[in-house]
Amino acid sequence: MRPRALQAPQSVLITGSTGGIGSALAHAYAAPGRTLILQGRNGGRLEQLRRDCEECGSEVRTCLVDLADQTSLQVWLQELQTQSAPDLVILNAGVTSHIGTRCEGETGPAIQAVLGINLETAIAVSEALLPAMRRRGSGQIALISSLSAYFGLPTTPSYCASKAGLKAYGEALRGWLAPQGIAVNVVLPGFVASAMSDRFPGPKPFMISPQRAARLIHRGLKHNRARIAFPAPLSWGMWWLALLPPDLALWLLRRMGYGACRPMPET
Repeated sequence: MRPRALQAPQSVLITGSTGGIGSALAHAYAAPGRTLILQGRNGGRLEQLRRDCEECGSEVRTCLVDLADQTSLQVWLQELQTQSAPDLVILNAGVTSHIGTRCEGETGPAIQAVLGINLETAIAVSEALLPAMRRRGSGQIALISSLSAYFGLPTTPSYCASKAGLKAYGEALRGWLAPQGIAVNVVLPGFVASAMSDRFPGPKPFMISPQRAARLIHRGLKHNRARIAFPAPLSWGMWWLALLPPDLALWLLRRMGYGACRPMPET
């Protein structure tokens, strides 16, 4: 059964709005009469984004919050709980890490940062806003996961783990909350041109622009699709990897240039 289309949201919260996808989403949702709540940690970009969206007729509230700072995060979460929950919440903030060009592996602090921001903070923001949504009987939460949630890439273990956890969490929430009038959607992007993608060690097939990604997300959220996965060729390929025997899938990934690094000899 095809999900019914949702009404256009009057208020939208976007975390990580100063990143590539986040900024494009803010522009995509900027419209007269709509309130945008934009969280980011880059003050200059956040201010420019505010001006851009206000020129489109939106009322904009900016939240300069570093989600890695637990004190600032808790203060912000408490503020969110005292306010009316937005109609749409897009949990987009994220960071990445990788094993390094010499296969040295990820550091403990890097792993904790990835899991903390990508997964734990997304859950914390959801839990802060859900009580008000449930009382109201309406709302929508979009979790920006990744196609790497289907099968972990050897080059980015903690990132893939965080996105797989986010995918599972979002799918579970959808089943729990749909009868209560709350839509939950999991977004599974492939490679999107951004500073984060620039740091990814390996091939980046089918890369798309942040603006195209925002259009696909906007359309998928409007139609309340359970999974919004793109681009199609990469989505199809990652889905099939998850169905293959793991060793065969890993062999294919190595042949494609993922996880093929070798330790460098000591000098």
